[in-house]
Amino acid sequence: MEQTPIIIVNVKTYLESTGPRAVAMARLMGTLASETKASLVIAVQPSDISACVALGRLPVYAQHIDPMPPGSCTGWVLPEAVKAAGAVGTLINHSEHRLRLADIDACITRANAVGLTSVVCTNNVATSKAAAGLLPSMIAIEPPELIGGDISVTTADPRIVSDSVKAVKSVAPGVKVLCGAGVKTGEDVTAAGRLGADGVLLASGVVKAKDQEKVLRDLIAGLR
Repeated sequence: MEQTPIIIVNVKTYLESTGPRAVAMARLMGTLASETKASLVIAVQPSDISACVALGRLPVYAQHIDPMPPGSCTGWVLPEAVKAAGAVGTLINHSEHRLRLADIDACITRANAVGLTSVVCTNNVATSKAAAGLLPSMIAIEPPELIGGDISVTTADPRIVSDSVKAVKSVAPGVKVLCGAGVKTGEDVTAAGRLGADGVLLASGVVKAKDQEKVLRDLIAGLR
C-alpha cells in the first residue's frame, strides 16, 4: 500500500482530465511527487491507466472495479484488467458508483487477490464502521452532499471525520482513513490530519482549477 499521509486525486470523467489531459495531470503530479517526496496518487478511467502508468512517475489507481470473474462479463471492469494495465489500486463504492455491501466485500476480496490497494468510499460513520469490517486498505469518508462543493467536510462536519476514524480503528486498526468532499486547499488537508485522517481524496478542486500546479503545491504543503 502507498505511504501515508497521502493525496489521491480522482480525475473522474471530466474532459479536462480525459485522454491526453489525464496523462498531463499524471505527469504534473509525478513531477511534484518527485520534487516534494509527497505521497500522491492519481485515479483515472480504465482507458487512461496504461498511458499514465507508462510515465513511470507515480502510482495509478482505477476509479472502479467490478466483482465479476473473468469470462462472459461484457462491459464490466475486471480487477485483472486494471492490474494488467499497470494500476496498483482502485476506488470502490464511490458516491457516483454505489455498490451493495456484498459487492463491496467481493470487490475487496478480488482486489486483494490480484494485489490492488483498495479504497472504499463511505458516506457516514455507520457505513465507515461496516466497511472497516471488510478490511480494505483504506476508507475514504465523503458526505455526498459536499462532493464538488466549496465547503470542505473538515469545516462543514468535522465530527464525521473524527468519529469515522475512531469507528474504523475500533474495528480494524490497520485500515487507513481518508477525508474527502469539498477538499480544495492545504488548510483542508492540514485540518483532515488534525482530525485523525491519513490523507485526502479529492477531484474537482484540482481538475477544475485554473492553475492546477498551484493548487497541488498548496495541498502538498498541507501535509506537513
